[in-house]
Amino acid sequence: MKNSLLLALVIFLGFVSHLNAQKISDGQSVDINGMSVTFNILNKESVEVGGKPFDRYKVSATVKNNSDKSYNIRLTSFPQIVSNIGIVELDCINATGAKLTSKKIQLKMKAQIINVTYSAYDKSGKFMNSTIPVTGSYYFDAGDSISDNAIFIVPQGEKPDVSVRSLK
Repeated sequence: MKNSLLLALVIFLGFVSHLNAQKISDGQSVDINGMSVTFNILNKESVEVGGKPFDRYKVSATVKNNSDKSYNIRLTSFPQIVSNIGIVELDCINATGAKLTSKKIQLKMKAQIINVTYSAYDKSGKFMNSTIPVTGSYYFDAGDSISDNAIFIVPQGEKPDVSVRSLK
């Protein structure tokens, strides 16, 4: 009984998250919460996977923050695992994921890298200063753009069936 309720809840939450998704096609831009999301097909070729024909698409996605709102995640001074840095996600419904290709593109916030200088003794006992790059925060400011590419393999004769949804 408990397992069936949990399963129903997971299915419901998955369904609700896809309700917020909008279809997007090649060359189209969609506005989501003040952000302009653009999807483009860059290249198409035919491939054979497991003896079956498929179409392989190289695609690009870009999100531009057209709102006055900036998104920031400031990290604390102790180790912190950050997993919610995604802004938007494009999901290719008919992608197979074959040959280590993608089914989704997640556009994520930019990392702010800070050079930290620290002092320590090396193996010979000499006192040394060293610099290491550290991620201090993640951000997506008003007017910024973020882009990424992916490879989708879909059944031959089909174009990528893509939907986009906000993660913020």
